[in-house]
Amino acid sequence: MEKTILGVDWGTSNRRAYLIDQQGNCLAEHEDGQGMLAVGGRERFSASLDGLLDAMHLDSDVPVIMSGMVGSASGWQEVNYLDAAVPLTELPQHLAPVIDPAWAGRCHIVPGYCYRDGAAVDVMRGEETQLLGAVALGKRDGWLVLPGTHSKWVLLRDGVIQSFATYMTGELFAMLSAGGTLSSMMAGDTTDAEGFATGLNQAARNEPLSNTLFRVRAGVVSRTWPQQQAAAVVSGLLIGAEFADVAHSARELPADGNGAGITVIGSPALAARYAAAAAHFGLKCEVLDPHHVYCTAISQFIKQG
Repeated sequence: MEKTILGVDWGTSNRRAYLIDQQGNCLAEHEDGQGMLAVGGRERFSASLDGLLDAMHLDSDVPVIMSGMVGSASGWQEVNYLDAAVPLTELPQHLAPVIDPAWAGRCHIVPGYCYRDGAAVDVMRGEETQLLGAVALGKRDGWLVLPGTHSKWVLLRDGVIQSFATYMTGELFAMLSAGGTLSSMMAGDTTDAEGFATGLNQAARNEPLSNTLFRVRAGVVSRTWPQQQAAAVVSGLLIGAEFADVAHSARELPADGNGAGITVIGSPALAARYAAAAAHFGLKCEVLDPHHVYCTAISQFIKQG
């Protein structure tokens, strides 16, 4: 009988699960709002996972690989970070077994990574699994970008993390939309091309972000640009700040036949925005589907199990 495994991407707010075969094919999938915060405590994760298996009509003995915030200090069981020097292909050798007796031997957690550069420290949980999938799909070198609440820029060389940086892009956008002096102006379309380009242009000048964000308000109240563009300008500023920080380094990498570029692992809407920003900063952009990447990653745990 062919081996299958359940991969669970257990985030802060949401949870996605995929039943995967050895070739990386997705046999069944499920998504719900049972993220770490909704579970409501370490002692409730076991019952939550039971509920997931029931919802997917899976036998209780199916092997489970979990990634993301489930392994954080606020999750089911804290799992130590790996040093960035550990190759991504060695992740299957560093799985942490769940110590809950009900799941012993059949449920494991993928560790995150920690990167240190002098006094600077950065961490990731969950993204490492997608990076493993990208490596398995042939993306062993160059800049990979995982946009979202906390956007990650990761530099790989032969499947090993050389450096990575996190940008609180999605979180800042959500906070600015929910309260503060810009919130009343943030109801417009974030995909407005003119407004987005305005934000990217300002970000490219490397001016202080707190100043350029206030100038969004100034631009609206002075009627320099219409209020409906404000959300797109803010989006351009925040995403552009990522590119302004990293684009120079990306251009210095050896170019392929199409020139220097990045690989984005993200949803179609976010990936389109990052592709537009990449073009603005003179970079090529290839997009990988995050679901396909994750399923490919989970299949690697079967092959090495």
